[in-house]
Amino acid sequence: MNNTNNNKPRLKRTPSDQTTEDNIPPSSSLLINLLICATGSVAAIKIPDMIRQFNSMKIFKLRIVLTKGAQHFITKEQIHQVDNSIECFTDEDEWSMWSKRGDPVLHIELRKWAQILLIAPLDCNTLAKISNGICDNLVTCVARAWDLKNFPFVVAPAMNTLMHEHPFTAKQLSILELELNVYTIQPICKLLACGDTGNGALASVETIANFVHSLIDFD
Repeated sequence: MNNTNNNKPRLKRTPSDQTTEDNIPPSSSLLINLLICATGSVAAIKIPDMIRQFNSMKIFKLRIVLTKGAQHFITKEQIHQVDNSIECFTDEDEWSMWSKRGDPVLHIELRKWAQILLIAPLDCNTLAKISNGICDNLVTCVARAWDLKNFPFVVAPAMNTLMHEHPFTAKQLSILELELNVYTIQPICKLLACGDTGNGALASVETIANFVHSLIDFD
């Protein structure tokens, strides 16, 4: 898929926002707010490695959202074992935060906080939902509320080869890229968790982190 559309948003940062020469991380107010959403693919087990990779760059403040499907492969507890400073949210948090008019709405608060939205892994079901405007969980509500014109939205699909090669997948990814200005990090060919060998595996955490970093313009 084409990620060279000049209309797709990038994030501008000034030199003072970067890590210093002494490798001292900037203050939390200068870090880039990155919201990582994991959906129901076995590749969600890569979230701890992804956290380590982004943390090593020393320019991101992370929050994590897990769908119900993702929680079959990764838990809040496992995430906090890697970095206990990271806030991690699920669908249950969306409803527990709100009890009356005027209370914060979690998917809106996350959208206001985040400067980059990354859905990795993006499973087949969530791809279908977002491309059709469905917003029935926390991740898809954040996606539907996202400011598509001003802040980068990145997806990294991960699914079985035949699911990836299904005609609907190409159509739905095209909707994301051409109509919603979404960046796609292409899956790779390898032995999949289901035992098949083919295209559909999540890109490496290094590739994902480097791609997200490449969307930041340091003036």
